[in-house]
Amino acid sequence: QVQVVESGGGSVQAGGSLRLSCVASGRTYPGMCMSWFRQAPGLEREAVATIYPPSDTYYSDSVKGRFTLSQGNAQNMVYLQMNNLIPEDTGMYYCAVDCNANGAWYQQDRRYWGQGTQVTVSS
Repeated sequence: QVQVVESGGGSVQAGGSLRLSCVASGRTYPGMCMSWFRQAPGLEREAVATIYPPSDTYYSDSVKGRFTLSQGNAQNMVYLQMNNLIPEDTGMYYCAVDCNANGAWYQQDRRYWGQGTQVTVSS
């Protein structure tokens, strides 16, 4: 089993920044992919970013240029730096790990998911 824990959510005004953290523990392995998804009220969950360690990253068009996904100092730890936040970024953000080797970066078939951390951006 793998445990996934997110942290760093909060409330900010438009134009502000937040940094989310995700740590995977348990039966992890080197090179395990890690992704962020988000879900706004009334909308479907969508992919935000995925990293295939050490540095192969992908972003949705809606966050490209504003969000940066990077590895932390520890194995299986990532940061999602979110800058120039807009109200449309509001939602529950989930970290998910362990991708299908033949899947696309945005697919939601990750094996392990965290409980989520709330991000609220006010105008």
